[in-house]
Amino acid sequence: MSFAARLQAELEQFQQEGVYKRLNYLEAPQAARTNMQGRGEVVILSSNNYLGLCNQPEVVAAGKRALEEFGAGTGSVRFICGTFTIHRELESALARLVGCEAALSYVSCWNANEGLCPTLLGERDVVISDQLNHASIIDSIRLAKTITRCQTAVYRHSDMTDLEEKLKAARDARLRLVFTDGVFSMEGDIARLPDIVTLARKYDAVVAVDDSHATGALGKTGRGSAEHYGMLGEVDIITSTLGKALGGAAGGFTAGPAVLTDYLTQRSRPQLFSNALPPTVAGSALAAVRYLEAHPERVTRLQDNTRYFRERLTALGFKPVPGTTPIVPVILGETAQAIRMSELLLEEGVFVTGFGYPVVPQGQARVRCQLSAGHSRDDLDFALSAFRRVGAQLGLI
Repeated sequence: MSFAARLQAELEQFQQEGVYKRLNYLEAPQAARTNMQGRGEVVILSSNNYLGLCNQPEVVAAGKRALEEFGAGTGSVRFICGTFTIHRELESALARLVGCEAALSYVSCWNANEGLCPTLLGERDVVISDQLNHASIIDSIRLAKTITRCQTAVYRHSDMTDLEEKLKAARDARLRLVFTDGVFSMEGDIARLPDIVTLARKYDAVVAVDDSHATGALGKTGRGSAEHYGMLGEVDIITSTLGKALGGAAGGFTAGPAVLTDYLTQRSRPQLFSNALPPTVAGSALAAVRYLEAHPERVTRLQDNTRYFRERLTALGFKPVPGTTPIVPVILGETAQAIRMSELLLEEGVFVTGFGYPVVPQGQARVRCQLSAGHSRDDLDFALSAFRRVGAQLGLI
């Protein structure tokens, strides 16, 4: 069988299993409602655009200004001549936002995570990871294990007893790094950060939190999971993204002590061998941070929308996974059921993604709703009406 034929056979298998991902093309900017190719206007309930800043005029204008001032790209990696003043301004703003001394930007949070574990960990070190961590954390740990031969351990999801056992077993390690998501993207639940930090202090460990789904969404002013728990400044390392609440363009960052970001600048391979963020992305992300700081009511609106949608969805007879984050999964069981529901909702003018195995465990297929501050009450009521009709059609309510 030829290479192309083998790939085609595997793609056909994906289709039979119901995990083949069909692309949906937008014809207008990301917003609460937007035009989807061949479908007209739809309500978007599958975007990470938590604060509705993707098309915010101030954010777009700042990107245009940076494009005109600094050009289309950096043409170089950071340590040669690819660091512009806009990058330093952005990194200072990001550090201030998440309550850390310093921050270092990357072209994605995936790169930020991938650049952390292999850089910090060696043979005498151990990284301890939550069972449901994002793929970027998992791949960072795998890479570190391969390159530096560090030790690894996984604790059961949010199980502090199991985490403590793993920390006890790692007493002889030089560095113990506990790595967790702040908000788990498929479940929508929040890491038990106070308990994790308490255990880390007890066993002299370092805590790293990927706050990609929390930055801009959690806390009174959107500063993330640390603010949510009243712990700003108490988390050793925070990684996060610019591609969700903060304008949704691209990019990520690692924040922590200044000595950490300096060390990563010297040794982190994704930082050393990748061009810096395009100036227009840095400019729009900086404007998004400043907009968030000036408009905390956006966070309040997001949290109000989340409560409203969860309550009404439950009143209809659905059983969303309990929580307070704008990620609202509705468990359906089988992959085919989740895919069918997402298709029917799209026919009703609501774009919601269905997820099945292997993205989620067998029997835990779901549609995952994501709320935005950009949603009006009319948008949410429109979506809820579609859920009611489709839920009845499928015998779910």
